[in-house]
Amino acid sequence: MSTALAAETARSDCIDLGVLPSTLSPGIYSRAAIGLVVLATDQTVEHEFRAIIRQPGVAFFGARIPMANEVTPENLYAMKAHLAPTADLILPSIPLSVVAFGCTSASMVIGEEGVFEELRKVRPEAKYTNPVTAALAAFRTLGMRRIAVLTPYSPDINANLRRYFEGRGVGVAAMGTFMRTDDREAARISRESIRDAAIAAARAPGVDGVFVSCTSLEVAPIAREVEAVTGKPLLSSNLAMAWHCLRLAGIDDPQPEFGMLFERGLPG
Repeated sequence: MSTALAAETARSDCIDLGVLPSTLSPGIYSRAAIGLVVLATDQTVEHEFRAIIRQPGVAFFGARIPMANEVTPENLYAMKAHLAPTADLILPSIPLSVVAFGCTSASMVIGEEGVFEELRKVRPEAKYTNPVTAALAAFRTLGMRRIAVLTPYSPDINANLRRYFEGRGVGVAAMGTFMRTDDREAARISRESIRDAAIAAARAPGVDGVFVSCTSLEVAPIAREVEAVTGKPLLSSNLAMAWHCLRLAGIDDPQPEFGMLFERGLPG
């Protein structure tokens, strides 16, 4: 049998079932749809969000924003022009509950309100957050007035971070850096390195808790362990931002496996 004849025979043997009946479900985001603007260089934030945001009816959807590998003030500020176009790529025409911009240092360089102004241009229906806004809300929730900060940043980025937090009433009692300013390396700082540094930082005099700054750093798996050792909260850019996204969206399901913060609601 020729190839053409075999194909024709196969087609004639196929039963046409026509248009099948179907109904529409509320979708995987029936409780909340969260949009996440992810740096092009980031290897970690989506991984941690997948671990944390897994409640029934809650989903997050990401889009990547251009960013150079080297973390400098100039490269951070350059993202401002791309914020609105990137957020506009997330589920076009479908309302989002919350939109988060996943960069701690850029949120300080651009300014929280500067970030939100860009997001409002394309997502006026949503609430907004970023690691800085989320961290400040988390500090208030947990009563953290003097913090230790761990980062992979250069001294100039760290100095800006300290000024930013202290300008908002949060004292920085201790600060350390892994000095991995290339995002490709920052994402590979080991959990063990972060755990040991966080335990040491929590023991600095006058520290209420520890904040690990940078969405590239993986902290979710070690948060509960460090808190058990130190008795103090361990937060990170990703932990604070995921918690804030959920709470802004009205999702209050406790998740104690990710630390003290995830047993609490928004500050009053």
